[in-house]
Amino acid sequence: MDIATAYLQSAIKRVAYYKELGDKTLAIISEAEIHYTPNQQSNSIAVIIQHLSGNMISRWTDFLTTDGEKGGRERDTEFTNQQLSKQQITALWKKGWDCFFNALNQLMPDDLLKIIYIRQEPLLVIDAINRQLAHYPYHVGQIIYVAKIIKDSNWQSLSIPKDNSQQFNQQMFSTNTRKIE
Repeated sequence: MDIATAYLQSAIKRVAYYKELGDKTLAIISEAEIHYTPNQQSNSIAVIIQHLSGNMISRWTDFLTTDGEKGGRERDTEFTNQQLSKQQITALWKKGWDCFFNALNQLMPDDLLKIIYIRQEPLLVIDAINRQLAHYPYHVGQIIYVAKIIKDSNWQSLSIPKDNSQQFNQQMFSTNTRKIE
């Protein structure tokens, strides 16, 4: 396998992990909780998802051929509470991720060194992917953090539970996990 193919597979695997964390978080949040805002300077889970979906659709629609900041995008509106239902927010979440994964899965190794544009700024495709590998997990982390505030003592860890690192490591080292997929 060449490095470009390995990079694309790795990028897809990493963003799929963060999407899964977001999926698990959305599954435990109620209709009312999706609109909870910790303070006036913070965003609700709904608003964060509006932004993520808007960004993904703008950036990844016709990714190789049009500027990543589409003319019809209303970024400022993404950051206003549109009072969408949980079902509508979940549909936005899915639509954004589907657009992103569709574009990533269509990329070929030779595409990584092509130039694309975001707000007329030229970027290598690999750099545009790296930007999103930082941007999207940042917002998924915000979603998880707001959900932790909401759920408080009812929060169920999505990864290694607090004070369970040693037990988790013992479990991991007791199984053969050293194979590369």
